[in-house]
Order: sequence, then structure tokens, then C-alpha cells
Amino acid sequence: MATIARSASIYVAGHRGMVGSAISRALQRAGYTNLVQRTRAELDLTDQAAVRSFFARERPQVVVLAAAKVGGIHANSSHPAQFIRDNLLIQDNVIDAAYRSGAGKLLFLGSSCIYPRLAPQPIKEEYLLTGPLEPTNEWYAVAKIAGIKLCQALRREYGFNAISLMPTNLYGPGDNFDLQSAHVLPALLRRFHEATERDDPQVVAWGSGTPRREFLHVDDLADAAVMLLERYDGEQIINVGTGEDVTIRELCDTIIGVTGYRGRLEFDTTKPDGTPRKLLDVSRLRALGWQPRIALHDGIQQVYDWYRAQSSIRRVSAAADS
Repeated sequence: MATIARSASIYVAGHRGMVGSAISRALQRAGYTNLVQRTRAELDLTDQAAVRSFFARERPQVVVLAAAKVGGIHANSSHPAQFIRDNLLIQDNVIDAAYRSGAGKLLFLGSSCIYPRLAPQPIKEEYLLTGPLEPTNEWYAVAKIAGIKLCQALRREYGFNAISLMPTNLYGPGDNFDLQSAHVLPALLRRFHEATERDDPQVVAWGSGTPRREFLHVDDLADAAVMLLERYDGEQIINVGTGEDVTIRELCDTIIGVTGYRGRLEFDTTKPDGTPRKLLDVSRLRALGWQPRIALHDGIQQVYDWYRAQSSIRRVSAAADS
């Protein structure tokens, strides 16, 4: 296994996003000093010519592909073409250019939604492509599966050292809190926060509240990513999660406790639940010596504190501009 020098040039694609920024912080904490970063305005990753030109010029030694078009059930259902097209373009352009420019290693970030909707629980890595996907996010999932297979194909045919991580549901500072496109945890956190401020008598959550989900703080994912960059060179995908899950109702109860909401919680059962359960088997990662550090309640409290601080900044900025 080749050692990555602390001075190696590491390109983090998507460094302004929740995942990419967390991985950038983790790399810096680990002593890596030469991070290469480009904003979306500086480099459009869906533009093949621009991506190839960037890689030919910069020739990063390590690539972390954290850039993606992401969103919750509503966003996936509303924009299926965007989710499959944009992610396929980003992945193909970055992975192919990294190989062509001679990068020594690439880390590809997938998603737990790649697994079959009714996969046995907890979900082992080998369950990939053994059954139908969850219809509400299949467009995103198909794109991520294609990215995994491209990494594996380049490894088999050309010896390209590309590894693939499959994170569970992520949350953390820098998350998307837009109610039309956010994932379940930040969307609920914002809704309960606003309901608390308005003293609303009730909050209505989508679905039945019975689906079970696993949640991992993005800083824990970032630590795992750095560890795997340093210690893992295999073709097999690696699940990254906590190994524990909660029902959506239990998640709501935790958020209610954090936000101090005093009204009623109701569920709209006419809305989709999504996959009944999605818990990753993380024994492969645990065998490499990694454990998460941030408990769910503590992580939600941290994110809520961050969200309120950002909201205060936006209010002050808006007042100054008015």
C-alpha cells in the first residue's frame, strides 16, 4: 500500500459542500497541506473539456470525489433527469480525467441508496445489484452505481487505484435546509425550529413515522474517509455508518427535545415513506479499526446550534441591506 505524503496535492471536488468541506477539514487536521480546490464557478464538473484541461494542468496526486447533485425524496421525484444526468457527467468526467492525468489514488463517495429497496438488514456490501431499487431515488442511485462500476472497471483494466465508500444518511454543518430539496433530518430540524419560533400548535411530518434510518455525522464520515485513503486500496466497496438506526418518529422526538418544540407531532400517511429500513452492515469498516465518535443527539444539537448561528447572520445581513 503506497503511503500518501503529507505534501501530496489532493484535489477535493465539491469542497464547498457539506461532505467536501468536512473532508477538507479532516485532511488538514491529519497534516495534509496541499489541497487543490475549485468552486463551481471556477470549474464546471459537468463540462468534460474543462475538467480534462484542469487535470492536465494541475495533475493532482490524490482525488476525492465529493461533488454530486443531492436531495431528498421530493427533489429526486421532481427532477429525475437532473439527478441522473448531472451525476453521471460529474462522475465520468472526474474519474476518467483523474485516471488519464496519472493520479495515484481516487476516493469515490457513493450512497446507501444504491442498495435494493428490500435488502436484508443490516445491508452488506455484497447486496449491491441483488434487487430493485427504491423508486423515489432510483435516478440518483443508478448514477452512483455507475460511478462504483467505473472505478472498479478502471482498476481491473488499467490498475487505477480507485476506492469507493458508501456513506449512510449524513448530516452536519453546511447541510442543505431548503424544505424543497433537503434530506429528512435537516428538513425536520428547520421545520421544528420555525414551528417553535411561531408557536405552531402542530408539525406534520411526511409518511407514517415507522421507517428506520441510520444517521452519521459528516465529521465522522470525513475521519473515515481520511483513514481509508491512508489504509485501504481494495476494489470492494466499503460501507460507512454507525451500525445503529432509529425510526423517523424517534428522530422527530430527538429533534423536538433539541429545539424545545411544545406542540403536537402528526404524520401525513398520504405521503411516501421511502425505503422501510436502511441500516448498513459496517463490519468491514470496523475490522479496519474505525468507530464513529459523535452520538446522534449530540450531533443534532451541534447542527442546530450551527443553523441558528447562520440564521442570525442572515438576519443581520438582510437588515443591513434593507
